Amino acid sequence: MRLERTLLKGHIMSMAFGLAGLLLVLPHPDFIASLPPIGKTAFAWSMAGGGVMYMLLGMAAVALYAYRTLGVWHCFGFMIPALAISLSSELLGTSTGFPFGHYRYLTGLGYKIAGLVPFTIPLSWFYLGFSAYLIARAGLNQKISQNWLKMIASIVLGAIFLTAWDFVLDPAMSQTTMPFWVWDQPGAFFGMPYQNFAGWFGTGAVFMTVSTLIWKVKPFEFPQNNLGLPLAIYISNFAFATIMSLAAGIYIPVLLGLIVGLVPVLLLYRLSKQQTEVNMAENIVKMSFNNG
Repeated sequence: MRLERTLLKGHIMSMAFGLAGLLLVLPHPDFIASLPPIGKTAFAWSMAGGGVMYMLLGMAAVALYAYRTLGVWHCFGFMIPALAISLSSELLGTSTGFPFGHYRYLTGLGYKIAGLVPFTIPLSWFYLGFSAYLIARAGLNQKISQNWLKMIASIVLGAIFLTAWDFVLDPAMSQTTMPFWVWDQPGAFFGMPYQNFAGWFGTGAVFMTVSTLIWKVKPFEFPQNNLGLPLAIYISNFAFATIMSLAAGIYIPVLLGLIVGLVPVLLLYRLSKQQTEVNMAENIVKMSFNNG
């Protein structure tokens, strides 16, 4: 747990450092020119590797959390489908325009697989998708009795929460002073095609469905009272995207992200906590009755 917290703090600090570089330093070339050699070297490194670092730390934090709380089977049962399916979807998208629309990645996010997709992109699909799905599943776990309905609702909500994050992130990251990807087919939604969101929802729903079926092979108790790290991952990444969008004067995607993403995530997290408290109270009553 100590290592998880350290990785999480590093993830958040890396995002904060990246925000400072993108929003405060990069738009002011005079300031960059006035930096001493060591400052220019640090800035160049941050621009080249900052995005890679924060995604690597996020991946490591969530993977360690999943291993500790769920075990090897369930950790890799989500990680492998998320990485494989999201990478396949991104490679298809950058090659053909399906399912997201025509776009291409620029520099700043690490080595590109097949010269198309930075290796860090599937990592972000995993750690954001896992966090969104787990909170949705834990929040619904005690409120829906039918297993099949619970699983479907968790997949739908998890995919929506993942897409809500992209509502906020994508417009800013493709239109910042130093864009990380560009749309060759500009769309009506702040430069993005609406198809992009269908692709995000569909990709997330597919790997969450595959993972759910894998998890079903070995049923387990969801960590109802141990969702702090997934919540911190979702909130911090949502905050990063929000600051980027607001700095670019983009407001409507942030509002949509809040309505369909952050607020429901917080409500489901609270619901899972309340259920944990109820279960604990029931156990205390049962123990007292048995002892009496």
